[in-house]
Amino acid sequence: MTSVPRLEFSGLAGGYGDVVVVRDIAGTVGAGEVLCVIGRNGVGKSTLLKLLFGQLPCRAGSVRLEGRAIDSVPSAQRRALGISYCPQERPVFDDLSVRDNLTLMRADRGLAAFAPFFARFPILERRLEQPAGTLSGGEKKILSFVRGVSEGQPLLLLDEPSEGVQWENIVHMATLIGAAKREGRALVVVEQNLAFAELVADRYLVIEQGRVALAGDRGAIDRATLLAHLQV
Repeated sequence: MTSVPRLEFSGLAGGYGDVVVVRDIAGTVGAGEVLCVIGRNGVGKSTLLKLLFGQLPCRAGSVRLEGRAIDSVPSAQRRALGISYCPQERPVFDDLSVRDNLTLMRADRGLAAFAPFFARFPILERRLEQPAGTLSGGEKKILSFVRGVSEGQPLLLLDEPSEGVQWENIVHMATLIGAAKREGRALVVVEQNLAFAELVADRYLVIEQGRVALAGDRGAIDRATLLAHLQV
């Protein structure tokens, strides 16, 4: 029996106001898998994640979570259904402390669950009482990443998690994503850093001008081909 994908989307179209940014986008990701969405700036990668999380309405197509259609489900309810989302823009609440950013959405406001993450990113533990808005861009991305992964949701959407992050910490991110995969979680990761994508991807979805240009398993698409789609 074929298992139902954790997330499946097909024929997706959407954008902002009267502007349609993505058209006829399709993909799947199963438990214990990472789907990496790559492409140049402005091709619709972030728009796709917003459609999947419900921050933007779908003009066409369908989104299914564990086989259930969620096209008309608001984003707050999608989170309740098991989706976490770490956006590219405004990834943290600037006016809240690092501690509050980490624990805001948790019933238990304690920090015990974050010990494995502090071991990888000790700067967060050192700055728990500091306003998140005073962190550097890369540190905000680490904070957002840790918040999202630590929630333990079955599906995690990450938008450019490595942007502005030092390579040592990018490797730590890849290690934690690997641990999440082993726990049976599914991830959709938007990335332009091909070196990072190569550490975590099981499959690629390449977008150009709002449409799927290429899709396939990691082993079926060579690096030169991926680079060609990333170069300006």
